[in-house]
Amino acid sequence: MQGAKQRLIVELRAKGISDTNVIAAFEKVDRHKFIESFMEDKAYLDIPLKIRYGQTISQPFTVAFQTQLLQVSKGDRVLEIGTGSGYQAAILSAMGAKIYTIERQEGLYKTTSKLLEEIDHRIITFFGDGFKGLPQYAPYDKIIVTCGAPNIPISLVNQLITGGVMVIPVGESTQKMIRITKTEENNYCREEFGNFVFVPMLKNTKGV
Repeated sequence: MQGAKQRLIVELRAKGISDTNVIAAFEKVDRHKFIESFMEDKAYLDIPLKIRYGQTISQPFTVAFQTQLLQVSKGDRVLEIGTGSGYQAAILSAMGAKIYTIERQEGLYKTTSKLLEEIDHRIITFFGDGFKGLPQYAPYDKIIVTCGAPNIPISLVNQLITGGVMVIPVGESTQKMIRITKTEENNYCREEFGNFVFVPMLKNTKGV
């Protein structure tokens, strides 16, 4: 496993992941713990993999790319929309961030929250509607969205501190990776960073 992980890290560097803190987090976190055991031989390939409830664990490069764009600093309060397998949250926590993560799929929420409690109990998980975020714990230094949003939810932008950053894939069948920096209370700048494919961001009527 360790050799496969190191080969993945070499591949991520070759694809442009240069943030040493991101690389260090990938060295600390074991991706094979976030997938089912019969797929462990594929854990450190740079590909997305299917997980339960019709969802996927993102391609490692996508996780690294979003994380690098987020510019995480130790002690940052980070809101993650779309807990999924829990791998992205674990990477961010390994960088020293305080993670609040929300998942709309109830079965996946129950499975992943239990796993994260075992792997990294510092991560706080919630079942609910990602479009609403978690205003009760706002403001956040950073917000990361790990599913394809139809637009940029202003409800999430409002939960950023001034100077805060949100990374979000926006689009229907394919998404543009967008970085939002909140420059003032009611203003932000927008940057685009290429095309990606994510599962869609959906509302949840059962959660918070």
